[in-house]
Amino acid sequence: MTKPEANIHPGATIGKNVIVEPFSTVYDDVVIGEDSWIGPNVILMPGTRIGKNCKIFPGAVIAADPQDLKFDGEYTTVEIGDNTTIREFVTINKGTKAKGKTSVGNNCLLMSYVHVAHDCEVKDHVIVGSYAGLAGEVEVDNWAIVSPGTLVHQFVRIGVHVMIQGGSKVTKDVPPFILAGREPLSFTGINSIGLRRRNFSNEIIYAIQEVYRIIYQRGLNISDAIDFVDVNLPASNERDEIVLFIRESKRGIIKGYFDGKDDE
Repeated sequence: MTKPEANIHPGATIGKNVIVEPFSTVYDDVVIGEDSWIGPNVILMPGTRIGKNCKIFPGAVIAADPQDLKFDGEYTTVEIGDNTTIREFVTINKGTKAKGKTSVGNNCLLMSYVHVAHDCEVKDHVIVGSYAGLAGEVEVDNWAIVSPGTLVHQFVRIGVHVMIQGGSKVTKDVPPFILAGREPLSFTGINSIGLRRRNFSNEIIYAIQEVYRIIYQRGLNISDAIDFVDVNLPASNERDEIVLFIRESKRGIIKGYFDGKDDE
C-alpha cells in the first residue's frame, strides 16, 4: 500500500504488502521486496534493491552516487537483504567500477546516521551503531558489531563475531571472534559473551583463546605465530577461520594490547 503523498516512479518494482509512507520518493529502477516498510521522507534512488520484510526509517537515502572522484557514472547498485532494519538518516552509497555494488546482508541493523560508502560489503546479522562510518570497500563479516561512533578506514576488513568499542578508529583489519578497543585500536580479548549467546561451547571458546595467546602473547611476529598455530594446534573451523583471515589480510591486523607499551 502506497500513500497518496508518496512519489513512486512507474518503473519501480514494488512487492506485495509493501507500505510506502508519505513524502518518500522511489525512483526508477528500484526494487522493494514484499512486506517491507518504507517510512516517510525516505529517498530510494536508481539501483536500489531491497529484500523482503525490511524497514527503512525516515530520512534514509539509499543508492546515492558514490562520494568517490573516480566514479564516472557507471551503472552500479545497492543490494539489501531480507529482514534488515535501516534507521533514521542512514546513507548507503552505491558501488563503483571497483565492485559494481554496495551490499548489506540479511538480518542486519544499521542504527541512525550510519554511513556506508561505495562498494562496502556488510554481511549477515551485522549491527552498526549510530554515527558509525564505513569508508569505501570495507568488509564486515557475519555477526560483527561495530559500536556507535566508530570510523572505519577504506579497505579494512572486520572478521566474524567481532565487537568493536564505540568511538574507535579502525585502520587495520580486525581478526575474527575478538573484542577490539583502546587507542590505538588493539586486541583486548575474546568476544566470549557474544560467542556464548550464539551457542559456542566453552571448549571452542577456550580453543579460540589459545590461538590468540600464541598470536599476541608469545612474542612471535604475526607470520611465525600463524605458522606455529597451523602446525601445533588442532584443526577446527575456528582455528582455520583465524589463520585464513590473517594470511589474506592486505592491511595487516590490529596489534595486541600490552599495558600501554609498544609491541614491536
